[in-house]
This record gives sequence, structure tokens and C-alpha cells, in this order.
Amino acid sequence: MTTADTPPLVPLHCLRHAEPGPPRLVALPTGTPAWLVTRHADVRQVLADPRINRSSLYAAGAPPVTVTPNILDDPDSLLNSDGPEHQRIRRTVQRAFTPRAIERWRPWVSGVVDTLVEELVAAGSPVDAVANFTRPLPVAVISRLMDLDGLDLERLAHWSDHALSVTAYSAEEIATAMREFGEFGYQLLIERRKSPGEDLVSSLVQAADQTGGVSEQQLTALVCGLVVAGHETTMTSLGNALVYLLDRDRAAWRRIGADPEAAAAATEQILRRIPLGDRDALPGMLRRAVEDVEVGGVLIPAGAVVAADTTAGNHDPLVYPAEDMDLFGPLAGPSLTFGAGPHHCLGAWLARMELELGLHKLARRVPGMRLSEPVDSIEWRQGLLTRSPLSLGLSW
Repeated sequence: MTTADTPPLVPLHCLRHAEPGPPRLVALPTGTPAWLVTRHADVRQVLADPRINRSSLYAAGAPPVTVTPNILDDPDSLLNSDGPEHQRIRRTVQRAFTPRAIERWRPWVSGVVDTLVEELVAAGSPVDAVANFTRPLPVAVISRLMDLDGLDLERLAHWSDHALSVTAYSAEEIATAMREFGEFGYQLLIERRKSPGEDLVSSLVQAADQTGGVSEQQLTALVCGLVVAGHETTMTSLGNALVYLLDRDRAAWRRIGADPEAAAAATEQILRRIPLGDRDALPGMLRRAVEDVEVGGVLIPAGAVVAADTTAGNHDPLVYPAEDMDLFGPLAGPSLTFGAGPHHCLGAWLARMELELGLHKLARRVPGMRLSEPVDSIEWRQGLLTRSPLSLGLSW
């Protein structure tokens, strides 16, 4: 929210990104020095090199990297494991998120989108896209995937906001919310052990019990992480894509509605071009060197924190030379939006599908859609790792 003393936030597609260059020292909000990596090739190296990992960020004596710990700082999470342990946890879920597996879900995801689009239109113009589309779409998908029918959506939003908080909540508030969220995840595991179904949580429990080596804490963290990641990032991407298309490129909006292949191509470009949040919230994907390693011609010493700026890498002119390139053209290089290497986002293909179908079907149904208010009037969710509209009025 803005006041008379604070200028309005610009949409994320208008943010200036760091200029790609050699790794350089910066300071995290905690004061901890970090090597900021911005070039596409260097970011990919940092995210894939086993000498620069996540788990060492939480080793004894490691410097602080967050002011108020959030869900990314859970030492039991898939994100903060490396090597064989990471692969052991990842194997319990990765088969459900292969491109082939995701494609089998397309018919029912498409059906969810159709229903929401018709409900949005029936609500009449103007309508709030967040309340009626960008939030309920990924929530409906992850709820069906994990069989969470009847989930309290207000509690889910509460847990997610605290899980991804940077400055929005105090450490005590975050800790309380995460305890509640963890208890929800643990009780869900107990329930699915007693009465397994065809859902993802049941599959995770069965796989973990059969293979062994995954603790209850790790399994609980995995379930909670999937609940948050399964809806938060898609909601953010979809809301910010609507702001961009309806403010900047109405011709592209109509083409996305007319051509499913154009929608798929635009989805890839939108995911690359528009970040999920502000650089001030997190300068990059954090890692720590476990031995001396050279990145981009610079020697990064063992024990140093590294921040891989995927947004800067996604705009590196050596890979993407024309920032005004066709929104419907192929990517000139691999996008870093979902990371790279062993920690590449498991839900990447599901997020792509939801964004692609959501944009295509809404634009096809309402090609004359427009924003109800100027972009500088939009109120944003702030203080989190992600930033998206609190509400977004649409008219036609």
C-alpha cells in the first residue's frame, strides 16, 4: 500500500534488473557479505555446481542470511538438502511431476480453468481477478492434486504469507504460523497412512515408507512446501502477467486468446521476463561455497555466501540480445526462472500449464478485457519473497 509520502510501486515487468557482469561482493540485509552472480552462464554454474550448495548455509557457524527465517530456512526441507540425501527425498515426489505426468492432468486443469472463467464472467464487470481467478485457480489445482477438499483458504493464505515473509511479519509471528502449518502437514500424513487414496500425499507416504531414508520431519516439510509452492508462485505469475498484458500489450492478449500455441510461447517468455518479486526482498538464490571455486573468472573462497541473480541472468544480453524480441518467439537460451541443476523446481511444468491455460482461456472468452484502474493505483502484497496485486480490477 502506498501513502502520500511513498511513491507507488512499479509493476514487476517495469523493474530494472542488475547489469550482468563478473561476480561482485554485496551485503545481504543481515550484513553478511555475499558474492552476487548475474551473468547467465555464471548463474547456471552456481546453481548446478556441487561445490556451492544449500545445506552449508545452515551448518554450524554459518553466517546469517535472513533477518527473519521463513519456510526457505527449514533445514528439513528438500531445498536445503544436497547430494544423496537430496536425491533420496526428491525421488519420493519427482515421478509425479515429469512432463509426461503433468500432461495427463491437462484435461482436468483445463476444466478447472473453464469453470473459473465462466464464474468470473458471470460475476460481471468489473471483477477482482485475484479473488475470482489468479488465487482460486492454483488453489483448486493443488487441492485436487493433494486431495485437500475443504481446506480453509484463509488459513492457507495466512500460512503462505508467513512462510514467504521477508519483512511483513515478526520472527515470532512466522514461527507460530509455521508450527501450525507443520502440524497441519503432519496430521495430513497420519491421515493418509490410515486411509490412503490416489492423491499425491498418499503417494509420497507410500514411496517414503517403501524406500526408507526420509524422516517424518522431511516428509512433513515436503508436504508443506508443495502446498505453498503449488499455489503461491502460480498466483503471482498469473497476476503479474495480466498486469503486463492488459497494460502493455493488448494485441498480444488477443493473440494469446486466439491461438493456443501462441499462448504456450508467450508463457515461456513471460516467465522469463517478469520476476516473482523485488530484488530487495532477496538478491538471488542463495548458496554457500564448500571449497574454493572459480566462477566467471573470480575465485570465490570456501565458506563464502553466493547469491545467484536469476532475474539478471534471464536478461543477460549475451543470451537474450534483444529485449524487445517477439513475445511469441522461442527462448534464445534456457530460462533460469525455475532454477537449474539438482534443485530445479519440481513444479515447473505444472506452473507452465496453469499459466498457459489460464491466459489462453480468459483471453479467448473476453478478448476485450482491460484493467479497471491505472497500474499506479494497484495495491501490492509487500514484505514477502513474491509480489503480486492484492486485488486487480478487470473490466470489459
